[in-house]
Amino acid sequence: MSASRYIGIMSGTSLDAADAALVEFDGNQASLIATNSIPYTLELRQSLLELHHASPNELEKTAVVSNQLASLYADVVNQLLADASITKSEVMAIGSHGQTIRHRPELGFTIQIGNPALLAELTEMTVVADFRSRDIAAAGQGAPLVPAFHQSVFAHPNINRVIINIGGIANLSSLPTTGEVIGFDSGPGNMLMDAWAERNIGKRYDENGNWAASGKIIPELLNQLLADPYFNTAPPKSTGRDLFNLAWLEQYLATCYQAQDVQRTLLEFSVISIADAIKVYCPDTQEIYLCGGGAHNHALFQGLQHCLHPVKIGLSNELGIDINWVEAAAFAWLAKQRLSNNPGNLPAVTGASGPRILGAVYAS
Repeated sequence: MSASRYIGIMSGTSLDAADAALVEFDGNQASLIATNSIPYTLELRQSLLELHHASPNELEKTAVVSNQLASLYADVVNQLLADASITKSEVMAIGSHGQTIRHRPELGFTIQIGNPALLAELTEMTVVADFRSRDIAAAGQGAPLVPAFHQSVFAHPNINRVIINIGGIANLSSLPTTGEVIGFDSGPGNMLMDAWAERNIGKRYDENGNWAASGKIIPELLNQLLADPYFNTAPPKSTGRDLFNLAWLEQYLATCYQAQDVQRTLLEFSVISIADAIKVYCPDTQEIYLCGGGAHNHALFQGLQHCLHPVKIGLSNELGIDINWVEAAAFAWLAKQRLSNNPGNLPAVTGASGPRILGAVYAS
């Protein structure tokens, strides 16, 4: 099998940037060739946040923002190729996740915007997009889709591994040496912490968890957050801003709570919900590897080490893909699967009625 190159574009629930990774695939080997990221402007981020809720004229607003995203995605791709001195003809396709603005699998739909037709025009490259809809049409959750990629590139024949991607939402992939791969969203990763930090200290995120570390856990609040029915729901399951948002948090807040104490409690909330998911559904785990933006949060990393001791916890860098680019690489892989007419989902993960070829193709 000859090597092939694909670009994956990921813009996740943290609403912070468009990340692009050029990946070369050779069998089960995935090698990062080049990467690029363009941060969202404050205006674009605010527009996307507004689209998570019903509003006047939202259809037109969605279409306008979708075009803006396509233009940004084209910029991140074209700049990546120019900086790496790689021609478009050397790349098979772009796999574009798009930006999720609604995820309601229980109602039979999910919406990711980013106008892939326009992206194909602006880059003059083949684009594969809308990966989640086919899985949902087959009665699946449409998420998470990365466990199939994790299985392909991170599984070990003799070690039970778990890969945890901590973005706005945290999702995990259990890669056992025998038996089925499972994966699901454990709950919030950075989403609530980021939103609370932005509201109270004017920063998009709490660097290294330093602000959280200055506070104290509020036991009553922590118990209320962990009592949400989502955490007692068995996989397959997925979630997002539709459930875990500031309005959800505010129903549990008391006026006497200090902002830094709420942040510390939100950090512990993410730690415990991730750790509990592993203890319940992946009890034989021998190694854990983190990726995504939350892997940079030192306090979060330490919290997981404490809760999951003595299981080894490392970073995906040790497995060959930097923590910042695993999700983008996954959508490059999903584009490869689509153009090869191979399934991209794992029914045991999403709950779909069977393997499905995912993604719509916009040919160059």
